[in-house]
Parts: sequence; C-alpha cells; structure tokens
Amino acid sequence: MSVTPAGPAERAALGRAARKRAPRGSHGAWIPAAGRPDPVAVLERQAADRIPELLPIRYGRMAVSPFAFLRGAAALMAADLAAQQHSGLTVQLCGDAHLLNFGAFASPQGALLFDLTDFDETYPGPFEWDVKRLAASAAVAARENGHTDAQAHRTAQEAATAYRTTMRRLANRGELAVWYDRIGADDIRPLARSAGRRRVPGSLARPRRRTSLQALDRLTETVDGGRRLVHDPPVLDPVGKPDMAALRKIFNDYRSTLSEERRLLLDRYHFVDAARKVVGVGSVGTRCFVTLLTGRDTGDPLFLQIKEAGRSVLEEHLPNGAYVHPAHRVVAGQRLLQASVDMFLGWMTGPQGRAYYWRQLRDVKCCADIAGMSHGELVRYARLCGRALARAHARSGDRIAIAAYLGSGDGFDHAVADFALRYADRTALDHKALEAAITAGVVTAAHGV
Repeated sequence: MSVTPAGPAERAALGRAARKRAPRGSHGAWIPAAGRPDPVAVLERQAADRIPELLPIRYGRMAVSPFAFLRGAAALMAADLAAQQHSGLTVQLCGDAHLLNFGAFASPQGALLFDLTDFDETYPGPFEWDVKRLAASAAVAARENGHTDAQAHRTAQEAATAYRTTMRRLANRGELAVWYDRIGADDIRPLARSAGRRRVPGSLARPRRRTSLQALDRLTETVDGGRRLVHDPPVLDPVGKPDMAALRKIFNDYRSTLSEERRLLLDRYHFVDAARKVVGVGSVGTRCFVTLLTGRDTGDPLFLQIKEAGRSVLEEHLPNGAYVHPAHRVVAGQRLLQASVDMFLGWMTGPQGRAYYWRQLRDVKCCADIAGMSHGELVRYARLCGRALARAHARSGDRIAIAAYLGSGDGFDHAVADFALRYADRTALDHKALEAAITAGVVTAAHGV
C-alpha cells in the first residue's frame, strides 16, 4: 500500500481524483474481454500442481451449481476484473470475498464475531475487486434461491451500499477506533431473528459449540486405548510414515513463527496423529493435513490444519506485494484484515520447498445457510458481509480516500449491482461450459464427495 497524504482533506482529494481514472458509473459495464480464456482451461492450469486424484472432487463440487462454480473460479474472475479500468485505490484484498467466505466465529477471548474467514488469495489491489466479487456472489445466490432479477439486483446493491456507508462512517473515526471496530453478537441477532425468533438462541450458540472438544468424537476413534484420526477416504486419508515424519519435523518450524506465549501454550500439547484432508471447493487438490494434539489428557484435544499456500490468483494481474513466501502472505493478510485472529495461526516452508500455513481446524466458526434464505434474509446477510468487508479494507487502505471516491450518493452501489447481474449471466455460461467438459470427458468429476 502506498503512503497516504498527511491530512484528511488531501486524502479525500486523492479519492475524488480517482473518479477520473475510473468513474463510479463505469463499474456497471462489463463485457468479456477479447480473447477471454476458456473457463475450463483456467481451472486446468490451476490444477497442474495439485494432487491429481483429488481433482475430480473439485470439479464435482464446482459442477453442483453456478454459485458453486463461482466459489471455485476466483482465478477466472480475477482475470475478468483485471481487464477493466480500476480506481487505483489499494487495500489488502481478501481476493475471494464471496458470501460463504464470511462467517461467525469466537475470538480467543470467547466473544462472538462476524468477519471474513478465508484468506488464501489475499493480496494488495483495488478495493472494488472485492466489492464486485461479493456483489456477484449475492446476485448468483439470489437467482439460485428463485429470486427475480430485480431482487437479485437489490441484494447485490445492498451489499455495495453497506460497504460504502460503513467506509464513510469509518473515514470519520480515529485510527485505533477503526482498528478495534468489529461486528459482534448484537449485530448478528437481527439476521438470526429474521429467520424465526425460536431459532435465535441456537443460531448464536452454534459457533461456540464448534470447538475441538466437540469435534473429538466425529474426527477421532479409539485405537489401542488412544485416540487416532478416523479414516474416511478420500475426504480424510491416513498419511504414510514419510509424511508423518515430515509433519513432525516441520511442526517445530511452524512453532517458531508464533509469539512466545503461544509457543509456551503449544508446548503443552503432544503430537498424536495426522491425516490428509480435502477442504473447500476452490482449494480441493492443494495439499492439506489435519493434526491431532492432546493436552492435559486424551479428552483435551487440539486439531490443527496445515494448508498449502500457492500464488494468489491476483498476483499475475497486480504489482508485486510485500511477501515472497506464499504462506507468509496468507498469514499477514489475515492478521491485517480480520478483527480477531486465531491464536495458532502461523506459517513455514515444508518438504520440496512448499509453503504451508497452520491454524486451528475448528476455530469456533460457522457459515450461513444461504441456500435457504428468503429475499429479505439474503439482503440482510449481504449487508452484513458488505459491512464486514469495508471494516477489513479500512484497516489496510486509505479509508478517507475510498470514502471520498464512493461519495454520499448511490451511483457506485447501483453500478456494482449492474455488474453483478451481468457477471451472474457469465457465471451461468461458464458453469455450463464445465458441465459440457465433464460430459465430454475433458475433465473427470466425482459427485457427492
């Protein structure tokens, strides 16, 4: 991120000047670039360095629906956004800010928060790229829920409006106030209440129950008097002796990236078992492991996830970022964007020079069931995501310049919603292209995994 001018007036002037480079109304126009790559070819290029036997799971999950395709096609959308004129107002992007990469989780102190939850693609870039991906996901989700195009447009626009109004609010606050701003339980309750008053307590309690202890029975079994991870191929596969030895070795490298007090806490746990795990949609095929550690006794577990980090899908379209190490990039981006970060978040280099980051497998989080949302519920959820995204961007970019660029009117919001509907059309076509490739045998899909 560039150094900002000293005073608020100069920073606001910088934001207004950016309107000449990318007028706010221009964000609504989107036509596929000449020579736009085949969507399946983009996915296949990403697959080149992934575990081959897991790729059918990725394609099967992406083929489920246009929204599932959008989730896995961050690389394709990055190329589409890069072909457009942008504001030049840089923030630390999430890089994959669709509706399901937001969620509720508990802070290390036990407070319930709502925030971004995925940072694999984080990278510095124009703020509106995240806003457009969020809005496009809202439009695609609305259509899949049977909402009209007018309703889908409104859902996308409300996400952009929440982003703009939150950014303008934060532009008037001091640095520490912005840094400590967060979305808590009181902000989540109205959304839960809209789904039925009787469901509120359960909805808010669920994230707190999703702890390592709650996962113990589901993820482990008793073998020879001790706990071991269950074997559930291909989703959860045992690792061989070479991988087990390597994981034990790199555990110490990971440990060194934690602060002193967290190293002391981690040292009170003992490494017990590890397995390879399939996660997400877009990440399927990357190397990912889950480890079981125990503390005071076998009833005091800690599950850590070790996930491979590669190049962000944004890197080929933007200037070089501050971090050469891909996992360091992910960890630093999460620490910058998220209001409260998992206490065991760390990074290191593993075998064959591959980059990995570590975190709790269940850092007490949950995602919304957007498929079951009415129009009103989806609008409220999209607003919450837009607000969370603005809060994250305000920590890393020049919030005063961005707020001045956005302005007090809804021109930007409406343009982003127009883009979202157009990109929803394109996503439906790209999804059909994947289905056709599966039918033709170009790629293989494993369904229901």
